[in-house]
Amino acid sequence: MMKQTIFLFLWIAIFSFPVAGRAADKLAPDATIDRIVIMKAKREMTVYQKDSPLKTYKIALGFAPVGAKQFQGDGKTPEGTYRVNDKNPKSKYHKNLGVSYPNDKDRAFAAQHGKSAGGDIKIHGLGKTFGALGSMHTLSDWTLGCIAVTNEEIDEIYAHTKVGATIEINP
Repeated sequence: MMKQTIFLFLWIAIFSFPVAGRAADKLAPDATIDRIVIMKAKREMTVYQKDSPLKTYKIALGFAPVGAKQFQGDGKTPEGTYRVNDKNPKSKYHKNLGVSYPNDKDRAFAAQHGKSAGGDIKIHGLGKTFGALGSMHTLSDWTLGCIAVTNEEIDEIYAHTKVGATIEINP
């Protein structure tokens, strides 16, 4: 009975998640992502070219996802409008896009409370250690405040996004 239960759980887990990287779902080679919209409550990130949505990805957030990031170490993902401020092809988490958190408002709020706003928020993959999890990484919020997608997904997002793209992070 135990083996049947485990088999059933694995079968459901494997087939409940979309297969990442299917050719039909890939962005067009000439697509340019100029806006990224994150809906924290839905655990979704949609990428846009101009005002047209290109693709939506399932995401994992910081380990304490409700509310906006306020201080270093709070485990929250920021909320507000930011920019892609850098790209790192050799990140610990495969590849990443830098999020321009904290902005002046974020720093001022933290300073009023005698704390650091933190920083180093990224949109990133899973890296070598957790890459095999694929889309199963979204079963739990596990980052320190970043937005995580699979390695295959960050490859695609990274290739089509330029530094300066807008990032809107909504509750």
